[in-house]
Amino acid sequence: MSEQRRPLISGNWKMNLNHFEAIQTVQKLAYLLTKEDHASVDVSIHPPFTDLRSIQTILDADEMKLSLGAQHCHWDDKGAFTGEVSPVFLSKLAVDYVIVGHSERRELFGETDEHVAKKITAILKHAMTPIVCVGETLEERQQGRTAEKVLGQVRSAIAGRGADVISKLVIAYEPIWAIGTGLTASAGDAQAVIGAIRAEVLSHAGARAAEGVRIQYGGSVKASNIAELMAQPDVDGALVGGASLDPAEFARIVQYRLH
Repeated sequence: MSEQRRPLISGNWKMNLNHFEAIQTVQKLAYLLTKEDHASVDVSIHPPFTDLRSIQTILDADEMKLSLGAQHCHWDDKGAFTGEVSPVFLSKLAVDYVIVGHSERRELFGETDEHVAKKITAILKHAMTPIVCVGETLEERQQGRTAEKVLGQVRSAIAGRGADVISKLVIAYEPIWAIGTGLTASAGDAQAVIGAIRAEVLSHAGARAAEGVRIQYGGSVKASNIAELMAQPDVDGALVGGASLDPAEFARIVQYRLH
């Protein structure tokens, strides 16, 4: 973790927690986090769409220092896209961060690099920050194609964007083989790939962009491994899945500096 980049710990709830459960989870999390935690780390939570309004109301009413995030959006502002959610709707709910290109979206719903690039543009247009997910499968890793796959996704995401824009992005490296499996890339492996991502940004957009962009690690992150991951020079945070559903566990992840 570089001192010039502020850490970001993000909780991706995926398709879990109805709005009653979501309210309880956020209240418990807010109780566990201290002023010192918020002074040291940015924290975003990404509930399902049906929970967003409830959570936004609580965050505002109780002046909680948590950022509201979404898990996905469409690239158009409106239209005949049954079941989709407009980035305009999210911005009106004071959403700060939107996950885009998660491997589950890519694998289960056919989201392509082209779709991801269009969504990044739409999210930025409405003054929100994309969390751009990249990562390789176990087969690609075993074939020695990690760099080819991951850096190709990065190049597609940042193509045509200036250094100022790129420096404000968040990129999340999530090795697909580690998501929800209990397997985790070693801290050294995570640093190697994330360092390569930063080098790719440097070659594409220069030092300002490379030094500014925040790069998270995701994939079976938990309180027991977060400190080692965050000790790596290019790891700027974590995109946390299952562990973010447990307020006590997620709070311990946010408090990695105390481990």
